[in-house]
Amino acid sequence: MKKVNTFIIKTVKIVGILSVLFFAVSFTVYFFNLDMKLTAALEPYLEKWHDRVKRERKL
Repeated sequence: MKKVNTFIIKTVKIVGILSVLFFAVSFTVYFFNLDMKLTAALEPYLEKWHDRVKRERKL
């Protein structure tokens, strides 16, 4: 019984720590608008790839 309780406590601690870390990372990305900055940095490469793709024109 003691092993089960310690396992549950360790699991709850790990989930709590991971939740706080996930919140901190996601809040940092939101606060500094890092997702859009990454998109702006990748845009030239994505446009280059998009322009190279063959298109099928069907009417």
